[in-house]
Amino acid sequence: MTLVNLVKKPQDNHFKRKKNLPKNTQRKKIWLTVGQNDQSIFIMILISLFLFGAMGFRLAYLQIVQGDKYSLKAENNRTKIIPKPPVRGNLFDRKGRSLGTTRLSYSAYLWPIAQKQENWPLAKTMLANILNISEDNLQNILEKEGYDSPTLVRIARNLTPKQITAIEENRHLLSQVEVDTDTVRYYPHHKIGSHILGYTREINADELKLREKEGYRMGDVIGKMGVEAAFESQLRGEWGGILMERDGTGKVLRKLGIKEAKAGNDVTLTLDLELQIAAEKALGDRKGAVVALDPRDGAVLAMVSYPAFDPNIFSGKITEQIWQEVQAKGYPLINRAVMGFPPASTFKIVTATAGMESGKFSSKTILPTYAYLRVGGTAFGEWNRAGFGPLGFVRALQWSSNTFFGQIGNGVGGETLINWSRKYGFGSKTGIEIPEDTPGLIADNEWKKKRFNWEWTAGDTVNMSIGQGFTQATPLQIAVMFAVPANGGYKVTPHLYQDKATFMKKRESLNLKPETLSTIRTGLRAVVNGGTGSRAAISGVAVAGKSGTAEAPPRKSHTWFGGFAPYDKPEIVVVAFVEHSGGGGGSTAGPIVRQVLEAYFKQK
Repeated sequence: MTLVNLVKKPQDNHFKRKKNLPKNTQRKKIWLTVGQNDQSIFIMILISLFLFGAMGFRLAYLQIVQGDKYSLKAENNRTKIIPKPPVRGNLFDRKGRSLGTTRLSYSAYLWPIAQKQENWPLAKTMLANILNISEDNLQNILEKEGYDSPTLVRIARNLTPKQITAIEENRHLLSQVEVDTDTVRYYPHHKIGSHILGYTREINADELKLREKEGYRMGDVIGKMGVEAAFESQLRGEWGGILMERDGTGKVLRKLGIKEAKAGNDVTLTLDLELQIAAEKALGDRKGAVVALDPRDGAVLAMVSYPAFDPNIFSGKITEQIWQEVQAKGYPLINRAVMGFPPASTFKIVTATAGMESGKFSSKTILPTYAYLRVGGTAFGEWNRAGFGPLGFVRALQWSSNTFFGQIGNGVGGETLINWSRKYGFGSKTGIEIPEDTPGLIADNEWKKKRFNWEWTAGDTVNMSIGQGFTQATPLQIAVMFAVPANGGYKVTPHLYQDKATFMKKRESLNLKPETLSTIRTGLRAVVNGGTGSRAAISGVAVAGKSGTAEAPPRKSHTWFGGFAPYDKPEIVVVAFVEHSGGGGGSTAGPIVRQVLEAYFKQK
């Protein structure tokens, strides 16, 4: 056998074996090999589709759903908004004299989006030292506005030249702090009219939560008291701003647009500055209040409360020392013109009305008076401790007889007296635009049972008839009461916004009988013309009024006097109240009313 044959034979056998395989087996092996390749390709296609789908979904989400957000973020990185606060509207008195205006100052602003967070701790410490504010306060401002805010945020007002210099000297660390001009509320007459005008202050976090939907933002200044708060919407104005384009380094390239800030509206008040000054001078340094109003429509001409405060202090930073000094002066932020006190004998106007209008007592009624009136086991003393003999309504008002009006009150009954008290406006807020601390108090059986678990008694009615007991009234409410006999029987709404026509329509007639009005007016004139209020008389003008002395044991009594003039055609009502003054209403409060009336008619 040759070498060639030896080599080929095994090969032949091998090929023969393959050829001898069954056909089906060969076909299965071929398809198996092909199927495995197809599966791998299919899986690869699925993975590719998944990856590309996920990428497409993510791109769609970023472009469609989140597109506005990232577009705005990119725009914020490229632009800068320099806010321009509005100039607050001015406050004027009825003759156009300035009561509240604005002056220029410098404020510090922080640009959050350009502030690198890693640099912020050091910058925050430095700013706190320069501006004399806490680091926590700065942090709260930044977090509230947001680190990515493109808007400048005011962090301090009324910068001193020293503070401005310190910021510039540390510009390498405070590059994103800017100093710009700002407006600050200014009251040219300082303490004059402070309780009426109120003051402004930067909005705090709690207030911002409540008013954010109204367009308020951190750093806004809002009215916090008085007409500043009452007329906030008119005085506020609208923010403006300048949109600037910047490069990657923060350098400003160009101005893209500007929205002019819209100044707030000016508000003209019913106050008369000269009369306000005269009323404050008349009250002096005695705790109390003076209210002057036009009885025809309720326009408030003057409103004084002492002690007072300078509202300008709230336009700057208030330290703990400043705040303690303010509070040490006897709580000067309290407006005593809208606080409740026992009205004393001024209330006898209501008692006289209830007596005559009830039909139980005619205008010509004559009653005996006594050293004291005993009702239900309680003795109610006459203030002169002797009585005045028989009196009618006119002379009872002239001499302010407690026992006469105690009999009237007891005769008409508690319910009638309470009803007429409420018709005069007692027990309800007057409706003046500024906040009123209290509606006063006109107690009744339900109130007494709830408060003391006692029934209303005849003694309560007698006490009420002379303005004592549970009864509480504010000096403003007393002025509204005096306006009724002055204007012919109408209850007016006291107001500070100058709009005579509107408030004339708001007058409410009490439908008093002519003889009731005439009798009360005659009695009030007699008070000043020879009665308990003779010290309120002025030369050349007929004045009518009523005194009051309210017991306040164990401290000294409160004193009241209310009056109007001229008697025939009244133009002005003045009420004076002196807290714990001692003495009598006619001798203590009467001269205050006289001085205000003299100032009013001197102007005329």
